[in-house]
Amino acid sequence: MPCFIVSARAVVTQYRPVLSLLLCAAGLAASLSLPANADPKADSLRLAPFVSDGCSAWPDGTFAQANLWLSCCETHDKAYWMGGTREQRKQADEALRDCVADIGQPEIAEIMLAGVRVGGSPWWPTSFRWGYGWPWPRGYRALDDADRRAVKARLKNQP
Repeated sequence: MPCFIVSARAVVTQYRPVLSLLLCAAGLAASLSLPANADPKADSLRLAPFVSDGCSAWPDGTFAQANLWLSCCETHDKAYWMGGTREQRKQADEALRDCVADIGQPEIAEIMLAGVRVGGSPWWPTSFRWGYGWPWPRGYRALDDADRRAVKARLKNQP
């Protein structure tokens, strides 16, 4: 039986139209506004403790190095937990890509970037969405002073 080895670059190239469509769908979902009953002040009182699931639905590394890019994902998770603006999310996603690429996995980094751009929308009711530390739906919202104090207090009490 033949064995086919597909490079990450080939996967990205082959599925680029699908990834583009998914990114457009995520952009459409992100263009929705917050419901009228969303109360930004109440959210600051309900920030969940920071938790990281590593690289979510993605391996934390290779077969040879099981945790190769785990630290990149944990840093990315902290940014996602805090949430913030659309631009801050883009910066966090690009920082994840750069971190994984700097480890020596540039093709994997591009696939991971595509995954977080689609799957990390604040409009998905998931445990790994942008701003997952706050009650859903929070959307894209800059952290105000009360939010920053809540983040600082939660992180201070983390092990």
